[in-house]
Amino acid sequence: GDPKGLSHRLGRRKILFEKRKKISDYALVMGMFGIITMVIENELSSAGVYNKEDLMSTGLKTLISISTVVLLVLIVAYHMLEIQLFMIDNCADDWRIAMTWQRMMQIGMELLVCAVHPIPGRFYFLWTTKLSNHGGKIGSQWVPVDVTLSLPMFLRLYLICRVMLLHSKLFTDASSRSIGALNRINFNTRFVLKTLMTICPGTVLLVFMVSLWIIASWTLRQCERYHDEEHANLLNTMWLIAITFLSVGYGDIVPNTYCGRGIAVTTGMMGAGCTALLVAVVSRKLELTRAEKHVHNFMMDTQLTKRLKNAAANVLRETWLIYKHTKLVKRIVHSRVRTHQRKFLLAIYALRKVKMDQRKLMDNANTITDMAKTQNSVYEIVSDVNSRQDIMEERLTCLEEKLSNIQLSLELLPDMLTRCLQQHTYNTTKQATQGNLLQDDPVLTPTTAMELPGQHGSHGTFCNAGLSASNAGTGCHISSSRSCPPGPWAPPAQASSQSSHEQPCASPAPHTMNSMASNYSINGSHRLNNQVSIDSSGSIGGLGVPSLTAATRAPPLYSEGISPRTTGLFQATGTTPSFTSHNSHS
Repeated sequence: GDPKGLSHRLGRRKILFEKRKKISDYALVMGMFGIITMVIENELSSAGVYNKEDLMSTGLKTLISISTVVLLVLIVAYHMLEIQLFMIDNCADDWRIAMTWQRMMQIGMELLVCAVHPIPGRFYFLWTTKLSNHGGKIGSQWVPVDVTLSLPMFLRLYLICRVMLLHSKLFTDASSRSIGALNRINFNTRFVLKTLMTICPGTVLLVFMVSLWIIASWTLRQCERYHDEEHANLLNTMWLIAITFLSVGYGDIVPNTYCGRGIAVTTGMMGAGCTALLVAVVSRKLELTRAEKHVHNFMMDTQLTKRLKNAAANVLRETWLIYKHTKLVKRIVHSRVRTHQRKFLLAIYALRKVKMDQRKLMDNANTITDMAKTQNSVYEIVSDVNSRQDIMEERLTCLEEKLSNIQLSLELLPDMLTRCLQQHTYNTTKQATQGNLLQDDPVLTPTTAMELPGQHGSHGTFCNAGLSASNAGTGCHISSSRSCPPGPWAPPAQASSQSSHEQPCASPAPHTMNSMASNYSINGSHRLNNQVSIDSSGSIGGLGVPSLTAATRAPPLYSEGISPRTTGLFQATGTTPSFTSHNSHS
């Protein structure tokens, strides 16, 4: 497949991980082999088994040199694998991208630390120092160079931390690394040491302190043995390191050289740190567990509840006794009253103290677990509120939609009403027109006499909207949105004083019925059509003509507008209706 594909890169990454682990193991083996060989060579030469010029000494130093060279090669190979892993993780093509100045400094420091070792041969230097154990006199000794080259070899022990990191389950497990990457946790040596201090703090501290004690004792002995015979004994140096580590410092044995003093100072600082860690570990071990805390709090709460009840009972008892010895006796004994008063105050103080202890217990019971429970309950409440808020928002949205529909309906209502009123006007006009189409020679006997103006200014009888004469025996029927009043518009007294061309709407003689019907059909139809047009143009739905009233009643009030044509019509009839403009229709 693709050499740069994801599966290929993951497989390559896994192989590089395994190689890096093996190379780190080999580097630690080589480092420890060099340290052990160096210690053996120094102890044998110091004990006088052989001199630095002997072949055995040269052979041991040669082994140290060979192990050092192999160690340097392994360190370079380790960092090459680190660069390859960086290129795979970041999809880089050039290895020089990974060579930052931090990485280059790290590689240089590791090579420098691991390269220091005693070289084969016999080399000495003159070491002059002030002997504090011998009255402060100055002493000079020829010391082998191997002393200064052997002590830095203990710095190779940093490889132990690297091996611990690469062999840790947290580092090798893919799920643990994934969880750490999601939480932005860097799996390094510091994290591994923290986990070890959490899992087994006592073991870690014990191993660290014992290792530091032995290494510091041996290095101090190497620095001081050529100037002071007391430091040639390993037990004396171990005593000095122990009292320095514990920050005691008796002063019976002190270092003479600056090398020994530096080791003593380093040991003191390490001792202070280890002491602090030891105190933290011991305090953590002495701390109650979660279950033990709950049991302890329950027991303390039970005891405080009993004490509270006893204190309250004592208060009530002393109150009763004070009342008894002051109110229910013939002779008051003041000493006894003062005794009960004193006990009463003590009982009150005890009650307050128990309440205070209960409050402190409740405050101490608020541990992380209780806070977690409170957080969970608050989270549930907030989730409930959010869900209800969502429901409320949905209901408000639905309500807004309904209001929008209502608003749209209200905006369309005027047009709908206009169409309905136009349809009503059309139907009214159609009915009025059909009412005017009378049958041949109808007999019209109107019951209500109304004066209709003639075509040439004469007056006649009329009705408000559509007139329909059915037969000879019926009256005048008015078809309109409003019915006409039964009486004529003018009072009856004026009907007799009308001119000869005015004919009241009374019951005519039989011989004049045909002429009335004919005249009404011709003139009334024309006037009715004019009146219908007045209704349609002056108001909505044919409501423009005012109602006709009887002689004894005043004309009704109307709100419609009246056209000039309608005004002329009423001026011709001699009547003036009263109008009020309360409503104006378009």
